[in-house]
Amino acid sequence: MSEPHSPASPSPAPLLWQHSLTQLGPQFFTRLQPTPLATPAWAARNHALASELGWSALLDDAHLSALAGNALLAGSDPLATVYSGHQFGHWAGQLGDGRAIWLGEAASALGLQEIQLKGAGPTPYSRRGDGRAVLRSSIREYLCSEAMHGLGIPTTRALSLVASPEPVRRETLETAAVVARVAPSFLRFGHLEHFAAQGDVDSLRTLVDHFIDHHLPQADERAPRWQGNRYAAMLDLVQDSTARLLAQWQAVGFCHGVMNTDNMSLLGLTIDYGPFQFMDGFDPGHICNHTDTQGRYAYSRQPNIAYWNLFCLAQALLPLIEDQDLTLQVLEGYKTGFPRALGDAMRAKLGLIGELASDDLRESDWSLVEDLLQLMAKQRLDFTHFWRQLSHAVAAHQEGSLAAFEPVRDLFVDRDSWQAWLSRYMQRLGAANFSEVGQSMLRVNPKFVLRNHLAEIAIRQAQSGDFSEIETLHNLLKSPFDEHPGFEAYADLPPDWARQLEISCSS
Repeated sequence: MSEPHSPASPSPAPLLWQHSLTQLGPQFFTRLQPTPLATPAWAARNHALASELGWSALLDDAHLSALAGNALLAGSDPLATVYSGHQFGHWAGQLGDGRAIWLGEAASALGLQEIQLKGAGPTPYSRRGDGRAVLRSSIREYLCSEAMHGLGIPTTRALSLVASPEPVRRETLETAAVVARVAPSFLRFGHLEHFAAQGDVDSLRTLVDHFIDHHLPQADERAPRWQGNRYAAMLDLVQDSTARLLAQWQAVGFCHGVMNTDNMSLLGLTIDYGPFQFMDGFDPGHICNHTDTQGRYAYSRQPNIAYWNLFCLAQALLPLIEDQDLTLQVLEGYKTGFPRALGDAMRAKLGLIGELASDDLRESDWSLVEDLLQLMAKQRLDFTHFWRQLSHAVAAHQEGSLAAFEPVRDLFVDRDSWQAWLSRYMQRLGAANFSEVGQSMLRVNPKFVLRNHLAEIAIRQAQSGDFSEIETLHNLLKSPFDEHPGFEAYADLPPDWARQLEISCSS
């Protein structure tokens, strides 16, 4: 039986709420109540995040009902927002929060944070869906959002995961779950596209002004660069944060899988963890989403897709910027900003930091990076494993001997090509302190990432009622650069059965 709604869950330390979004007008959202979930139980609680936020009391048992959607947090104002977007390159029209219910924005030690319950039931924007999320995909989101945070990559965060035996029909019959996730803002490119597509410039301006005033005040500081135009300055900041985000994704081998415009955060956060994957064998053309039959969102295409999405955002903002040439000029920043950010990230992976690099040196270093990536792709070397092995080799290198690099050499069939590349790399490092360089590499090349097979093991155990593997993975992934003695198996190459795993948009 489902638990009935109660006005508020007991709260020893009530959150201090603000609801600025609700003051904008009813065209932006629909107020509604979450749908109660049958027999909810904690599957995971992110005590570390709760402590960071100053919300530790929120994860006590008294708040289980509220974080399942069966009761309301005192002072919350649940609603679902409307947005539109381009999906797989085509205009999809009105979309909206189909299963995410926004509770409000609450004060925290990290500033105002919005709280959403994902999987808490249908909304007016569910498009004939049930508004639920299944345990399988919810575990993946809970773990990956925290894994990305551990890697230093901007992301929404997961506060809790609640499981239920309530049945949910997807390709097969599965069970339901609710993720409570937090972020400074959940506004997406699609929120702006929605009102631009309707020709509702007044509502578009209202929403963009709200976003700048509450979430991106730096736009007003940057406006003088763009003829005093705060909307052009906002676009500039969004393209810049998007460029840096994409560089970080590429540098760790992360594939998002569904980079639709409605899955792009205006704050440059990784959002909406569906068919994502950290690559195993390095393949620039890798497609992680089984539903993406055309390979639109393949790993190597992600940076260009981000630009395409930014162009859609720019079109939505054009009625406010009111200058097409200026708008296109702003977008040019991505074409230089992304390569520079990716170059810096890859140089750091090779330990080529600690100096102000000239353009010529950056170009030379990028040639070194490209040639190495081609070697890796030729042999489908495991992405995470290779970079970690190389880091250890550099850290252990002793002058006059290349013995420390033998484990890396053994990864290659074409050892001559590897040796030629290594000679260039060693020449580039020159008289560097190899121990220090190697240690810097170990701080950017993780030992642990959320590989598909690790998530799958946690899912299978959770489906049988054992949630312990979720906690184990969370503890490793929140500090992925540490060695974690005794947990080496979690950094091993994937088993053969992992190749059979298929991840789709179904969640």
